[in-house]
Amino acid sequence: MTRAIVMSKSRLEYAIDISREAGELTLEYFHNPRLVVDRKEDDSPVTAADRGAELLLRQRIEELFPQDAIFGEEFPMKEGTSEYRWILDPIDGTKSFIHGVPIYSTLIGITKNDEPIIGVIRLPALHEAVWAAKGEGAWHESPRFEQPIPAHVSDCKTLGESLFLTSEVLSFAKTGRQQAYNILQSTARLSRSWGDAYGYFLVATGRAEVMVDPIMSLWDAAPLQTIIEEAGGRFTDWQGNPTIYNEEAVATNSLVHDEVLKLLKEI
Repeated sequence: MTRAIVMSKSRLEYAIDISREAGELTLEYFHNPRLVVDRKEDDSPVTAADRGAELLLRQRIEELFPQDAIFGEEFPMKEGTSEYRWILDPIDGTKSFIHGVPIYSTLIGITKNDEPIIGVIRLPALHEAVWAAKGEGAWHESPRFEQPIPAHVSDCKTLGESLFLTSEVLSFAKTGRQQAYNILQSTARLSRSWGDAYGYFLVATGRAEVMVDPIMSLWDAAPLQTIIEEAGGRFTDWQGNPTIYNEEAVATNSLVHDEVLKLLKEI
């Protein structure tokens, strides 16, 4: 690919491309018995794969969009001079990654004047991805398809018929919200902890109806609102505000969103 062709790419096209490149880098470490796991100050795990993938993403962004800000999980904020900011989580689901579970992801979100406009969820070990740009729909890439196809949420109409997902059940108790989990789990048809961004991926592609997290970082949330909304769903905080900034999330197929919020507000 020539430099001239690369320079003509939109931020969405480039985000898709570099998410694939960073995802491939993570696979070099996946299932590697020599992988060293370090602990950050908050006791969460981090590996050379996390750091290497984020450094690669930062390098690629600075090559084509040096004026844009970059905010990532593993390295300090890079200030920008444009209205755009790239928000990176090189491995979302590091706990899954270090245990050889293939539902980890590489996440890229882009905001314009702090409004989320682009999102990419890449699942390197599953060879799938979903992405979206505001106003342009959501798209699902999979080895099952010759070309990416539109991503759509499900048409399930009640929580009682729904698959409810979360990242970590213990996080509800940590935030004093154990009752919320209990009610959602007992009301939904089925509940599983197929979490982190993989759960939001399942909602966006119509394979789950509800994903709820009581704890969430900006780099986790950044791509999700755009993807879920463009796939026909809703992404809000627990109060119903559509935002990536409130460190919690409720994502649904839209049809059951009010029912889920009503249960959360009654607790």
